[in-house]
Amino acid sequence: MSETKYTDGAAGWTPREYADAETYLRRRAELIARPLTPDDVVLDLACGDGGLGDFVTRQGLRYLGVDLNEAMVAEARRRGLDVARGDLNDYVPASPVAGTTLFRALYYARDRAAFFRHVASYTEKALVFDVNPRQYALADVVTDLREAGFEQVAARPFFVPQRVLLPTPLASLARALEETPFARAILRLRFTYVVTGTKASS
Repeated sequence: MSETKYTDGAAGWTPREYADAETYLRRRAELIARPLTPDDVVLDLACGDGGLGDFVTRQGLRYLGVDLNEAMVAEARRRGLDVARGDLNDYVPASPVAGTTLFRALYYARDRAAFFRHVASYTEKALVFDVNPRQYALADVVTDLREAGFEQVAARPFFVPQRVLLPTPLASLARALEETPFARAILRLRFTYVVTGTKASS
């Protein structure tokens, strides 16, 4: 995707990119909150227009965002969010954060193992991100996480479509399938894992 696409499309990015932003982003925020406690700070890398921000704060957490695109940063700030401009590969927050997130952007990491180590240097509790198992071998991702210091790793299937609005009965079925042995077979075709790496001390 070109820089122009992100710049020209910054206004209205979230409602345009997600068929059901409320369900998609709320579910992700709930998973982010699981290893954290109220008032913890969450750093959202490659945050775009900060669409996840309101859902994170609804979980009782504090939100910080960072994105490389100036137009996206400006849009997030226009919405009242605390967002800085920076590259996820070398950005360091002013002070350590409890949790860090990265969604739909793992491919921006120039060196995945080095990126995880970098995030671990300023993240006190957990890193939460999504993985397309058809693009990355989950076992390799888990190994890199553990070597970076995120000793406890959980990968949860996430069956909420980004661009398709499912009728309520189908959405309920998809969520139920996340918990079944059929999930792995479904993940061979589409959808992603949400991976949570936590530090042993958290």
